Amino acid sequence: MRKTTLSLAMSFATIAFSANLNAQDTNTDNHTISITVPEVALVDIEPAANKNITLGFTAPTEAGLPVTPTGTNNTLWLNYSSIKSVADATRTVSVQLDALIPGIDINVTAAGATGAGGGTLGNPAAQLTLSAANQTIISGIGSAYTGDGANNGHNLTYSLAAVGGIASYADLEATTTAVATVTYTISDN
Repeated sequence: MRKTTLSLAMSFATIAFSANLNAQDTNTDNHTISITVPEVALVDIEPAANKNITLGFTAPTEAGLPVTPTGTNNTLWLNYSSIKSVADATRTVSVQLDALIPGIDINVTAAGATGAGGGTLGNPAAQLTLSAANQTIISGIGSAYTGDGANNGHNLTYSLAAVGGIASYADLEATTTAVATVTYTISDN
């Protein structure tokens, strides 16, 4: 009888142990994955190696006529990368000039975004006459990227005017090197 009791006790212990092992596993299981997406706000002008431009005026050949701008420059591209925060609906790119050149308006126009980008790309403003105050040139940027380099992003077209919103023809002075720095900044709205 003692042998039977010991065998029965061992059998119950084995069944109890087996039941506990099966209770831990089921036909499904799960775990969590934590994902971190960084906030990004980067802007640059391309091509980086050659982004300084020269514009000028042509002297008249007939007395009584004004100087005329020599043309436009559209060799530069505005690139940006943006991952916005939850708190900010959109971003903008603003532009400003560090110093006005007497008698000359510098105008810039940004074209619609083209190239290899994706996401919520921004909308360009109409032609702007650059000033020392920040002006929005691209608005409505969400989480987006324009692609890198020339032929990606917003093509920038620069032109000059001897008279206009800021400049006065009376302020023009002959000079061979008048330099102004144009600064683009991406920021939250």
